[in-house]
Amino acid sequence: MVRMKKVCVVVGSRANYSSIKSVMHAVQDHPDLQLQVIAGASALLDRFGAVVDTVEADGFQADAKVHMIIEGETPTTMAKSTGLGLLELPTVLERLRPDVIVTVGDRFETMATAIGAAYMNIPLAHTMGGEISGTIDESIRHAVTKLSHIHFPANQGAADRIIRMGEDPSTVHVVGCPRIDLVAEIADENSRLPERAWLEYEGVGGYINLDEPFLLVSQHPVTTEYGDGERQVTETLMALHDLQMPAIMLWPNVDAGSEDVSRGMRKFREHYEHGYMRFYKNFSVETYVRLMKRCACKVGNSSAAIREGPFLGTPAVNIGTRQIDRERGSNVLDVDYDRGQIVDAIKKQIQHGTYPSEPIYGDGHAGERIADILATVEFNIHKRMMY
Repeated sequence: MVRMKKVCVVVGSRANYSSIKSVMHAVQDHPDLQLQVIAGASALLDRFGAVVDTVEADGFQADAKVHMIIEGETPTTMAKSTGLGLLELPTVLERLRPDVIVTVGDRFETMATAIGAAYMNIPLAHTMGGEISGTIDESIRHAVTKLSHIHFPANQGAADRIIRMGEDPSTVHVVGCPRIDLVAEIADENSRLPERAWLEYEGVGGYINLDEPFLLVSQHPVTTEYGDGERQVTETLMALHDLQMPAIMLWPNVDAGSEDVSRGMRKFREHYEHGYMRFYKNFSVETYVRLMKRCACKVGNSSAAIREGPFLGTPAVNIGTRQIDRERGSNVLDVDYDRGQIVDAIKKQIQHGTYPSEPIYGDGHAGERIADILATVEFNIHKRMMY
């Protein structure tokens, strides 16, 4: 009897989970693969939505939970959290003994995973590599590429960059972005939001009528602009205040500067009437995508506007530099941290309405492709060749 190949996936945040969920399903359903799940970092923290609860509610069993966040959300604590992850993850990996680890994108827990796998001689598969974004995320992303043995970029441009970095072309597979898999499923739905009651029960702030035009806002810290997050998000919040349009807003992620952004949001709530807004810690992947599909405009600096937005045709206003060099569709308008520019861009996007769908980051079948490749590939970490 042929032993099933053990595929270990590390889930470290809400964005991380949305970027790998379809792969987890495809691996779980594949007859030749066994899924292992490690939940860690902000995915375990209640103030970031306790994403691990969503992971388990979706039918995945966490084989291990790794606490690796040092509080503070500063560049120093971010670096220390990476080190803590590198201390804790190898112990779990030694117990699980996976045949391959799948890591996602460019976050600090991704770096800890990649270094641990490299030193432990565990083959590493990397999704969403080869992309450029102009911030520290890009540096981490490219570093993980050089530590990886097999690459699953979202498009040909990203694949070409990976090859130019010296990776063997036979190890580079253009599969699309797994996040688009979920988007494609939801884009085919014709029903109303089934989470309407949950949306009204959870969160804090005013009531948002989803049958009327509303904004979906998410703004995260920019680690290379640490210390400026409060001013940046205040510009966005004052633009929303000027518009007085119903808005759903998420709290920021765990990156360095998160507390600055959160402080700006708290001060705004204390000093301004905000009955037209509702704030949430976290959404399930499905809820977030459904809200993106329905909203009049996506606002902020999340990569969702850049990746999922073109596929859905969602009008988006991208603020600042966090996504500065990413390949984007016609649905995105870029503005500076300036309330006047933000207001003007939102008005322009609302007037424009839905854009034609552009599958820049995939066609909705990345998870299946990745699982099939992982099932058939033979790993040789010494030659760095897969076949």
